[in-house]
Amino acid sequence: MAIQHAQPISRLIQELTKLPGVGEKTASRLAMHILRVSREDAESLARAILEVKEKIRPCSLCFNLTDQDPCRICRDPKRDGEVICVVSGPEDLIALEKSGGFRGLYHVLHGVLSPLEGVGPKDLRISELLSRLRGGKVKEVILATNPSVEGEATAQYLSQIIKPLGIRVTRIARGVPMGGDLQYIDEVTLSKSLENRSPL
Repeated sequence: MAIQHAQPISRLIQELTKLPGVGEKTASRLAMHILRVSREDAESLARAILEVKEKIRPCSLCFNLTDQDPCRICRDPKRDGEVICVVSGPEDLIALEKSGGFRGLYHVLHGVLSPLEGVGPKDLRISELLSRLRGGKVKEVILATNPSVEGEATAQYLSQIIKPLGIRVTRIARGVPMGGDLQYIDEVTLSKSLENRSPL
């Protein structure tokens, strides 16, 4: 027999299951945790959720999520404005920033081309990217979409429409991760790492 929660708990569990990667068991655990915390902590969580919805918007230049427009990266005079790294989503931008290896600017597409899901070029921030590139300052575009079928298709499409502008187009390298053990790396990754080998 299924456990019957009080209606407000059931509703909270139902809402939490809408979050990505949160199933019913995790949602139930989170709901019970929320019930155990103080009213102040619960209100603080609720306020944080509302504040994100009210204050966060896309940067008018790169379309990263920000509470100030332009975002702090676009405003930073130390960034190299001649190089733009194109990413699928804000989470990819954050991962690249954490690496500390890139000092240029970004452009966030907010998705990848996926004809099966009805996502075409007009559904992404591609026209805005082209507008930025026509300014004449950008010398290189780094395509940093995921190495999935959709990510590769998006990179190929962008490469075809950017190259005629006389801008260098590069793709992030793919291959064996640092500290990786060759015997445990899948065949596709090994093949790509050999294909994308670099001189020493």
